[in-house]
Amino acid sequence: MQTTVKSVIRLSGVGLHSGAAARVSIHPAGAHHGIWFRRTDVARDGMIAARHSAVQASPLCTLLVNEAGVSVSTVEHIMAALAGCGILNAMVEVDGPEVPILDGSAADFVRAILAVGVRRLDAPVHAIEVLRRVSVQDGDRFATLEPARELEIDFAIDFADAAIGQQRKVLRLSNGTFVRELCDSRTFCRQQDVDAMHAAGKALGGSLLNAVVVDGARVVNPEGLRHADEAVRHKMLDALGDLALAGAPILGRYTGLRSGHAMTNRLLHALFADPLAYRVRTLTAAECHLLPGAGLEEDVFAHL
Repeated sequence: MQTTVKSVIRLSGVGLHSGAAARVSIHPAGAHHGIWFRRTDVARDGMIAARHSAVQASPLCTLLVNEAGVSVSTVEHIMAALAGCGILNAMVEVDGPEVPILDGSAADFVRAILAVGVRRLDAPVHAIEVLRRVSVQDGDRFATLEPARELEIDFAIDFADAAIGQQRKVLRLSNGTFVRELCDSRTFCRQQDVDAMHAAGKALGGSLLNAVVVDGARVVNPEGLRHADEAVRHKMLDALGDLALAGAPILGRYTGLRSGHAMTNRLLHALFADPLAYRVRTLTAAECHLLPGAGLEEDVFAHL
């Protein structure tokens, strides 16, 4: 069955890029509503679809823009939390141009969703089944989608900084895997990039409270890493959030090598441009148990 949250969720923090206070609320929605954002500070045309077709190029985050030019940025973590908790319908209200960065992961969103609970709706789930391989590439970076029974993510990264280096992880996202394995992994960056961004007036809300900062072989954060491979786990978190902009759960295997927000968005465009590469179908109850978020009620609180 389709899902939504049982009651309104409210969270506040700062915007990663502006450094300004930011507030977000997640509201229940009916069947077939999907995920939408609404800018509450905009008098008109504040509705923004959480769809890959609304993504506009942005170097540091996923940015959604509607036809009137109204935008909301840094949506990838909340989208990952919604997808990872199995929420298919919600209205996400934001009081400004950015979703708050919180701790740089999706954990706070996940905790809040699970605290209010998931409500089942009287409507079947429709999923996007990948039928044949699609791929996009840019130099030594690429991303692919290919057929699989459930959503799988295979991600590899390679950074010169020894604190990150080469990392690879492969996960099936069914049965609460996102919550147990990925949701608390924070965004990361290099100290030299932080210095350059701050000098250019960017990432003004970024700090050691919401990002892992590395400098060569050193992790600058005094608390260290939450996982030895936290960097690649966060990349997988981002990928799930960006794939959720397909508008329905994906049944397929995503493979990313040095991939990022823009490449995942290009991959979704490539998928939907080929009518032979996918189909939308109604899932049986048994197949719904393979979706991210299924089975969370039983075991998630032991992790969080």
